[in-house]
Amino acid sequence: MIVELKTGAAQVFNAIAWGQWISSGFLLVLGAVLASLAARSVSKVMAKRSSRHHTVMVRRLVFYVIFVLFGVAALREAGFSLDVVLGAAGILTVAIGFASQTSASNMISGLFLLVEKPFEIGDSIEVETIAGEVVGIDMLSVKLRTRDNLYVRIPNETLIKTPVVNRSRFPIRRIDLNVGIAYAEDAGKVEALLMELAEKNPACLEEPKAFVLVTAFGPSSVELQFSFWVPKDKVLEGKSVMLVAIKKTLDRAGVEIPFPHTSIYAGSHSEPFRVQLMAPEKATEKEQLDVYKDS
Repeated sequence: MIVELKTGAAQVFNAIAWGQWISSGFLLVLGAVLASLAARSVSKVMAKRSSRHHTVMVRRLVFYVIFVLFGVAALREAGFSLDVVLGAAGILTVAIGFASQTSASNMISGLFLLVEKPFEIGDSIEVETIAGEVVGIDMLSVKLRTRDNLYVRIPNETLIKTPVVNRSRFPIRRIDLNVGIAYAEDAGKVEALLMELAEKNPACLEEPKAFVLVTAFGPSSVELQFSFWVPKDKVLEGKSVMLVAIKKTLDRAGVEIPFPHTSIYAGSHSEPFRVQLMAPEKATEKEQLDVYKDS
């Protein structure tokens, strides 16, 4: 019986068309190598003529097209009928389509993003409450790296349905700073000081020009809007440096920057509250109690 099993195994082994399978494997390996080389060549050519977004998409498309062609050739070499393979692929495609409607929606949304091109790899975008740099654009999702170095994946369908803010689209950005001054201060004098800061700051652009607006009369201050333009790569630096410069300039000029406070009013016929401030180490317990009662 053992001899019969060995004989059957030998017959099965000899019946396998090893030449066809080896040729099929060789075609698959050759297809992968040629697809990689072709994708790299296309990427090098497009890198100087197109954006990183289009370069990545075309590189992947070239790779998959060449690899699929060699895969079909490998199946034919192995003896599979191409009609059967295409029929099975069609049935499988329909089944996968019903089972993965979300993935199909993301792929279609990815095509719209590719055509519309609202952002590119390397741009800084904001989607709802998520902001970061675009590090990858695929057919199903977009990958972001946030400012605190977190990796975030956003489906393409979400990007189609949600407003997307591209902070890197244009070469310059406007920074709006709110500055509050006391009612007793001269708004014209403060405006001149702020405009002088914009002229001295190397990060501020001469065109478009900076400007100052009086936006509101707040509860304890006159609200000013100080706006100036900077290159897109100097937004954070320009904002921080300007805030420090505003504080120093207003302090040096004796301009009061008020802080919110509350006044207690008990009516026109009531006497004002008497408040007495005493050093804790000098005030006795009875004096502290008197102050508490008076207040």
